[in-house]
Amino acid sequence: MRRTVKYYRIIWLKHDLPAGLSVFLVALPLCLGIALASGAPLYSGLLSGIIGGVVVSLVSGSALAVSGPAAGLTTVVSASILSLGDYRVFLLTVIVAGLFQIVIGLLKFGAIANYFPSAVIKGMLAAIGIILIAKQIPLALGYDRPDFWNSGFLTLFSSKNFFGNISNFNLHITRIAILITVASLGVLILMQRSFMKKYKIIPAPLLVVILGITINFIFINNAGGQSLKQTQLVSIPSDIFSNISLPDLSKLFSSVEIWKDGLVIGLLATLESLLCIEAIDKLDRRNRITPVNRELVAQGVGNIACGFLGAIPITAVIVRGSANVDAGGRTKLSAFTHGLFLLLAVLFVPFLLNKIPYASLSAILIITGYNLSKPKLYRNMWSLGLKQFLPFIFTIIIILFTDLLIGVSIGLLISVYYIIRNNFRAEFKITKTHVQGIDTYYIKLNSDVTFLNKVNLRKALDRIPEYSSLTIDGSESHFIDYDILEIISEYKSKAHDRHIELNLQGVKQVDVMAVH
Repeated sequence: MRRTVKYYRIIWLKHDLPAGLSVFLVALPLCLGIALASGAPLYSGLLSGIIGGVVVSLVSGSALAVSGPAAGLTTVVSASILSLGDYRVFLLTVIVAGLFQIVIGLLKFGAIANYFPSAVIKGMLAAIGIILIAKQIPLALGYDRPDFWNSGFLTLFSSKNFFGNISNFNLHITRIAILITVASLGVLILMQRSFMKKYKIIPAPLLVVILGITINFIFINNAGGQSLKQTQLVSIPSDIFSNISLPDLSKLFSSVEIWKDGLVIGLLATLESLLCIEAIDKLDRRNRITPVNRELVAQGVGNIACGFLGAIPITAVIVRGSANVDAGGRTKLSAFTHGLFLLLAVLFVPFLLNKIPYASLSAILIITGYNLSKPKLYRNMWSLGLKQFLPFIFTIIIILFTDLLIGVSIGLLISVYYIIRNNFRAEFKITKTHVQGIDTYYIKLNSDVTFLNKVNLRKALDRIPEYSSLTIDGSESHFIDYDILEIISEYKSKAHDRHIELNLQGVKQVDVMAVH
């Protein structure tokens, strides 16, 4: 027992503590930004991050997944808050979503994640990486308009901001922010080099934050007018917990819309969590597999806690999980540590957090996004052929133009198309020989022949010429669909009319007249 405790203490100090700190630095701006984008109170995003770290990690069986408020739910959450008209009533939908997740977890429906093709999951990861980079570029440039969490990269280059008036666009970027971003990216890239591993005493994200604060401090003291504005720094009020809203439980059964929105949020959160868990397991260098049903229960417990404590809904989040992997996290103590850091920071040092430039944090997220969408990944997927590349690239494109769930659904449909197409070709094989002046055809049915092959089989039979010989061999088939048996039985009379000698081996004839 003592050896086990000592082992985990060493693992925590050497790996999970610095990883938890790195994820904390990544999660902090995301918690704030997602709350703003959702139209929810600022504290709700931070509370979600704390609950995702401290509560969900204790129940979850995942070693590397980190939960928190998810960008993929912002549209649904914002619409629900507006339609219900009361944030306290909206919190009831979060509780309903949590209950839904616990139920489907207990019913063991989490295995659905195993049916998502690898190409689609890699496409989802790459798309999230691209979105992450695009969303952080405004911050990296020091763009301090209040809509920077809602607007992406393209908004910066709209006619209003760029083409119409370049000088006006120039007013909304800050050279110091660009300097901090470039310096931070340089440090992060340098720290990823193999020769720097032995010098990696301080986690790279922490080093970047210290560098950003230092650069801004130098400009404050030497060129006051050139320092960062308050809108370009993290802003956490000291009384963040003073106005927390709690759910109005008396209205739980007052409206069907509460339950409808709760089920929608629960379903979306479930799918997003399952996809992210699947993706994070692929990033795990130790090849550990997360028990998905337990994860759904953990997410449900977390969302119920969010609803009761005034927070927005949570999911497993690939950005936090990938940051955890990149930082060297080993166990779920890193996720717990990140939640603990969020709690302690908000309680005791909000004034210190308020000195962190958004540009420093954006550089951390840009590198995280790049690691998810490296050019090497695209080259590798292309080398695997169109069957892998098309679902991959279409998943990326559709996610960028719509949202995560639609993109993954389209990618899944494309993958299913290739599976069906392969089955069309694989379910039977035709060979032709010439025996004693007669064309002899041999159709070998494979182990499983389904109705999906009806069209191709019918076409193949119609191509058999008159005055030939045909053998259909199903002796090694484990399953032949009734539709296939019906087509072969119907063909028997046609073969007779066309003077085709038909031989059936291991193929049962059915009464086709019974269906007319």
